[in-house]
This record gives sequence, structure tokens and C-alpha cells, in this order.
Amino acid sequence: LNDRPEEALPVVKTYVAWRHRYWPSGKHDILVAQNNLAICLSDLGRHDEVLVLKREIYAGFVAMCGESHHDTMGAGLNLAMSMNATGLNEEAKSFLHDRLLPMARRSVGADNQLTLMLGRILAVAHWAAHIDNPEGRDDLLEAE
Repeated sequence: LNDRPEEALPVVKTYVAWRHRYWPSGKHDILVAQNNLAICLSDLGRHDEVLVLKREIYAGFVAMCGESHHDTMGAGLNLAMSMNATGLNEEAKSFLHDRLLPMARRSVGADNQLTLMLGRILAVAHWAAHIDNPEGRDDLLEAE
């Protein structure tokens, strides 16, 4: 996908549509295919479209697996990264601090790789918000 996203995009879109049409009950595979589409769109710099798709993917995993499932938290990590990429740092901070990080700590532990990655993305969101608002230094210091 990453080498030639312009050529991959119609193929990936067709595959997503095919999964929806012929295997609508294979929800996990559809979400994975949608994630591949989001990767392709991201490689093309279409971050607003990626954000919409990542929200759908996260909601799909929540509905299918529940909030504490590893796949759901991974989709949440991807969503938070997309929020940061589109400048929605405050939303990413809230999402990570209030929902994902506490869930990850309870579900997989504080020293799990996923939990640590969520903490890293939260730090990026705090840093980016600080860059946008230099007076908000206290908020940056309070970050977990």
C-alpha cells in the first residue's frame, strides 16, 4: 500500500465494497479492510477522510468487541493519532486521558506496550496543544 497509494486506492476501495456486499457478517474483516483504506488515504495526505473512517472503525470495534478488547484499544490508538494529525489535540487529550488510558491500564496493565503507546500519543497531544497555546504550560506539566 505504501509504495504506490494512488494505484492502491481504487483496489482497496473495491475490496472494502466487496467485503460489505458478499460477507457482511464478517465484521472484523470489514473493519480491517477499512483500516487498510484509511492507511492508503493517509499516505495520500487525505487526513480529514482518514479521521472519519477511523471514527467508524473505532465505533465498529466497540460495538463488536467492547471497549476493553485489545483490537478496540488499538483502533482507539489509531483514532487518537488521526485526531492529532488533523489538529484535534484537545479532543485527542480527552479521549486518551479519560477513556483509553484508564481502560488500557485496567485491561492489559500499565507496562503493556499498547498502554505505553497510548501514553506517548497523549504526550504528543499535550505537546501539540502547548505549541498551539504557549500559555497552557501548566497543562503540559500535568500530563501523565
